Amino acid sequence: MSPAAVRVDRLEKTLGPNKVLRGISFDAQPGEIFGLLGPNGAGKTTTLRIICTLLAPDAGSVEVLGFDTRVAPQEVRRRVGVVTAEIGIYPRLSARENITYFAELSGVLDGELLRRVDGVIERLDMGSFAQQRAESLSSGQKQKVAIARAIVHDPPVLMFDEPTSNLDVLASREIRDFMVESRGRGKCVIFSTHVLHDAERLCDRVTIIHQGRVVASGTTAEVRGNFRELEDSFLSLVEAAP
Repeated sequence: MSPAAVRVDRLEKTLGPNKVLRGISFDAQPGEIFGLLGPNGAGKTTTLRIICTLLAPDAGSVEVLGFDTRVAPQEVRRRVGVVTAEIGIYPRLSARENITYFAELSGVLDGELLRRVDGVIERLDMGSFAQQRAESLSSGQKQKVAIARAIVHDPPVLMFDEPTSNLDVLASREIRDFMVESRGRGKCVIFSTHVLHDAERLCDRVTIIHQGRVVASGTTAEVRGNFRELEDSFLSLVEAAP
């Protein structure tokens, strides 16, 4: 197995009065879709925020392609792209302007800027609405802007945090197809969700967390075990957890 793209080691985090993470560990590899699964409040989003350096861990460590998030946060940010359910694009900027702005923030140099922005607009078939203000776009179009923003600097690690929760069936399918395509291009794709059917269809390996602890890790088939569906195994594991 190749060196991990993302390695999480005994991660702990307290937010306010709540111990959100209680020593979780896992690794995600290049060229795979890795599922970070758990019920709402399990600690999935907190974990992703630590990986992309928005939060600092209280204990434990995270490495992205060998760079520690606390020692070299800027190097980590250059290598990570994040797509969330909360799209968070600027409504008064056009789709193209949103993408360009985030390309600049991600360190894309002036000489590369136009080529990179044009490239993601073409790749995601955004030409028909690239000049429109974001506030006028449909939810699926806005999510495409969010994906373009996340990939314009061509990061080797992509993280999707409940990316389909506010989308219709067609837009959700495009997101899933994009994750599969990214895996095929050798990206490490981390998919955080509580929708177990999506995870079973997409993920090569999964880690299930509950109340800030890991309760299962392995290939999707290993975690499903003798159960008919991953959802049945998930419910059994969560209900049995202390």
